[in-house]
Amino acid sequence: MSPVMRLLGRGAVAGSAAGLLSGGFSWLLVEPLMDRAVRGETAREAAEHSDHAGHHAEVFSRAIQHAGLLVATAVTGLALGLLLAVAHLLLHRRDPGTEAWPRATWLAAAGFTGLWLLPFVRYPSNPPGVGDPGTVGPRTQAWLGAIAIGLIGVALAWALHGRLARLGHGAPARQLCVAGVLGAATAALFTLPDNPDALDVPAALLWDFRLWSVATALLLWATLGTAFGLLGERAARRSSRRAPRSGAAGARTAPVEPPARI
Repeated sequence: MSPVMRLLGRGAVAGSAAGLLSGGFSWLLVEPLMDRAVRGETAREAAEHSDHAGHHAEVFSRAIQHAGLLVATAVTGLALGLLLAVAHLLLHRRDPGTEAWPRATWLAAAGFTGLWLLPFVRYPSNPPGVGDPGTVGPRTQAWLGAIAIGLIGVALAWALHGRLARLGHGAPARQLCVAGVLGAATAALFTLPDNPDALDVPAALLWDFRLWSVATALLLWATLGTAFGLLGERAARRSSRRAPRSGAAGARTAPVEPPARI
């Protein structure tokens, strides 16, 4: 198997494990809050449409939705793991097998910041049932715009940090510049339109849901970076153990030239 396929395989394994773990965490702690929100939304709709006999029932039961949550988080983790492996390959294609642990953790931190944290600062997560179905399109476009800004900000911060390191600047200068770039990206996020929907949910429920959403995302990305780094360290140890054996075998099979006659 080629080194690229092994790297992608490590990303897939790490991502699947991270997705299943975060999905189980969300199922145990976040889903009860979502059930409360769904019951509240159902009661509100029933009160508003009590005079309509054709009030529709839910397409999928909550039990099916809970099972779908685990499948969705596993698939999402798999995709993120492959994305992390591709980013690792592109950034470190000259020496992909070295420094697996620090590279994995830094890449996971960058992915968490660009793909989740910065967009969350502009558009925090809301429980299900919050929002007008007619505004799904504009809200999706705004969310994708926030992700694009977050990724661009993280990419610029990463490139600037590397350039300053190559120029010999110290850690304070590099870190301050990275913070400045991320601050500018955060400011750019607030040029996007506001959420058009009113938040008609209890404040305590909204706060708990957003808090557990942060915890779930942190668990996903932390597990992804940890698993990918540990698998990379394991692969590096295996490669280093194989190298001396192959060298010794080559030395044993090398032909011995007879001494030159004088």
